[in-house]
Order: sequence, then C-alpha cells, then structure tokens
Amino acid sequence: MKKKITISKKFEFSASHRYWIDHWSAEKNNEVFGLCTSPYGHGHNYELHVTVSGPVDPQTGMIINLSTLKAIAGKIVEQFDHKFLNLDTPYFKDRVPTTENIALVLYELLDEQLKKEAGITLEKIRLYERGDLYVDVWPEDK
Repeated sequence: MKKKITISKKFEFSASHRYWIDHWSAEKNNEVFGLCTSPYGHGHNYELHVTVSGPVDPQTGMIINLSTLKAIAGKIVEQFDHKFLNLDTPYFKDRVPTTENIALVLYELLDEQLKKEAGITLEKIRLYERGDLYVDVWPEDK
C-alpha cells in the first residue's frame, strides 16, 4: 500500500491591520466591522503552519530540507512581519486584510514558490490569528 506523508513547519510574524471598505460609509463600516475599523489598526502575533508533501528522498530521508522550506516561507513572511498590512504591503489595496484574506494571500505566495521545488506539493496552510481563531487553506481538489 502506497503511503502519503506530510511535514509541517511553524512560522511566526506580527502585523497590524484595519478592516475598512472605502466605498462604504463610516456608519456601514462600523456596523459590519466594529472596533476593527480604527484608523490606527490593531495587531496580532500570527502563527503560520505550512504543510507540504512529496516523496521521501531515500538518501536524506526527507521530503524537503527544512532549511529550504524555511528560506522560502521566511522570504514570504518577511513581507508581512511588523507591517501595517493595509498600507505596507501591496496585497490589501483592494481587499480587506481579514484572517481569511491574509491566509489566501500567504497560500498563493507559498504555492507559487513551492511549485519550483521538484516533487513538493503545498498541502495546506493554517494561519492562527490567536489561539482560538485560525483559518485553513488547501487546494480545492483535496
């Protein structure tokens, strides 16, 4: 029986964000987003769990060298760390930086880079905004 194996690595970053839709009135934004509309934003210490799969190399015993995964994910996470996501990144000019949207952007960026690694598949990511709140993203065909 063929087996599938995955490995996951955790990455951490801190960022702030504001929920706001420009073409809505202040009243509508406040009604929908509440305290998250503060023009000063609010921050979180995020935890990103990246899960990949692939064949285990018979020589090294690894799916991927964790140094490689750390380098790939590190360059991506660096773009978000200690940033006000609405203003300091290009990803949230036209979308609200909710936990869901942040996770979708991270997934897209990671998937694009990991496709360059032979035999490696991004299985899913899990982004924790806090200990009791997280988002999972994986390809639709899973």
